[in-house]
Amino acid sequence: MPELPEVETTRLGIQNHIVGQRVARVLVREPRLRWPVPAALAQELTGRRFERISRRGKYLLLSAGDACLLVHLGMSGSLRITRADEPPLKHDHVDICLENGVTLRYSDPRRFGCMLWLKEDPATHPLLAHLGPEPLTDAFSEDYLYALSRGRRSPVKAFIMDSGIVVGVGNIYANEALFMAGIRPDRAAGRISRQRYARLVECIKTVLGRAIAQGGTTLRDFVGGDGKPGYFKQSLLVYGRAGEACRTCGNTLQELRMAQRSSVFCKHCQS
Repeated sequence: MPELPEVETTRLGIQNHIVGQRVARVLVREPRLRWPVPAALAQELTGRRFERISRRGKYLLLSAGDACLLVHLGMSGSLRITRADEPPLKHDHVDICLENGVTLRYSDPRRFGCMLWLKEDPATHPLLAHLGPEPLTDAFSEDYLYALSRGRRSPVKAFIMDSGIVVGVGNIYANEALFMAGIRPDRAAGRISRQRYARLVECIKTVLGRAIAQGGTTLRDFVGGDGKPGYFKQSLLVYGRAGEACRTCGNTLQELRMAQRSSVFCKHCQS
């Protein structure tokens, strides 16, 4: 599933091609996504100019006048820039054709993403209203995370993956950040000290920043807005490496299942 770094990579990859450009036409080949593509999308969007593109968690917001297009990439979706005459592939469901000859193409093999037209303030939409702070901002801090963790018995990995606590810390990046911070993923969130949370916040920011710089992590279907894969997978320290040697101490990395997800850690380096 595309996580925050992949979505941010997509935003950076498409913004210079679409911001300031007017929509010439919209072609919806398959409206049956997680929520149906609005029947009036083509009529509403055609003729409007994209003014900016922003991100909230794993959602992209393409602003056009007094409304915006909200896009989620789901499990396997992508937004990429193509030529207007490039033939669509099997899972290319929506084309947004711009007057400059560029097409913004939405592809989604599993059709678990969404493309919604919002006329209200996006911050009040049910999908966005209850999201926690962005992890790369000052709002996500040691004091914030420590205060919310008090009294919590749930594992710290589940705690930092809760989008109501902080957005965008998906399974891959939670594994990596906890390893960098030296914290076991199954340790109770409420039993971690302020000092260790300070280190964890720093590591979350570091691992997400590195992933964005390297274009995200390609594990299955992800490609960026330019159609190229991300390369952060080559830098993974623990995720997907169960049974291999820890790159820090040489001990064998362990794996456990938490909420149907793989958690890989080092018993020696994490406590």
